[in-house]
Amino acid sequence: MKIDFHSHVIPCEFLDAVAADPAGFNGVRVEIKNGERFLARDVIAIKLRTAYYDLAAKLAAMDRMGIDVAVISCGPPAYCYWLPAAQGARAAQLVNDGIATMLAAEPKRLRGMATLPLQDVEASMVELERIAKLGCFRGVEMGTSVEGALIAEPKFRPLLKRIEQLKLFVLAHPYQPSSKGGLDRYYLISSMGFPLDTSLLAAHLMASGALDELKTLKFILPHGGGFLPYLIGRLEHAYHARPEPRANTALTPRDHLKRFVFDALTHDPVAARCLIDTVGAERVVLGSDCPFDMEDAAPVASLERTPGLTDAERERIHSLNALELLGERQG
Repeated sequence: MKIDFHSHVIPCEFLDAVAADPAGFNGVRVEIKNGERFLARDVIAIKLRTAYYDLAAKLAAMDRMGIDVAVISCGPPAYCYWLPAAQGARAAQLVNDGIATMLAAEPKRLRGMATLPLQDVEASMVELERIAKLGCFRGVEMGTSVEGALIAEPKFRPLLKRIEQLKLFVLAHPYQPSSKGGLDRYYLISSMGFPLDTSLLAAHLMASGALDELKTLKFILPHGGGFLPYLIGRLEHAYHARPEPRANTALTPRDHLKRFVFDALTHDPVAARCLIDTVGAERVVLGSDCPFDMEDAAPVASLERTPGLTDAERERIHSLNALELLGERQG
């Protein structure tokens, strides 16, 4: 079995609501250009490929990639963190209900994560309890930062603790990088800004003491974990060289590295080898980022190009690690 832990959807329930009432989403709109649909906000628009919202198209994309099961999550353009709390809560409910419908239609091939209106922690708590009662979600997808505030900040701690109590995991997916400098050109907001925000979040979770409090909560870091696996030595050196990284935790960055799971989406076989060697094959899962333009359209084949990949590593990354996260591994 091959399980894709990084696959996005934007359900029809959300898209239809936006098309009917763009004012209710503060300017988010569905546009038609040359016969194709786009989800737009301000000057940014993403092409709504059918694999975002059409179940048959999503399954066909999985088949092309050689994926048996996809763990689906909301596409970041539908996070709606910029909305007032009440509108954000409505947007999250629409997305989650849409994902729940997909999961019910294809229980053998899909697992799911919920989204939350993170601009308001109280509203997020309410939606978290609601989706927990639905019983079909295995984890929660959260932006690495919310309108500039990293989710490692203390205000998010009660929400993370409740997610931990519910035995769900967190996919920390970048949305709008909290650091903006130099990222406004050349598509760097995606190619460099997203990995940077992921790395910043991980460093803050480690140094703030958040991981010391959240002793069992699993964080999945997409896009190969950003820069974290490749700068862990520098973080470790800083921990021993300076007092600031040690102020809130007695554990080193290498100790904390064990708390994260990474997808293998590095777009480079040598980088994938470095990732596996650094964090261990037991903490790596497949990830495609389907159907965004930065997707790996052949994640299984890409993994095969990793130098020196062993059968044990392959089995771990294809399915065993994902099954453990999903609570489905037997024995």
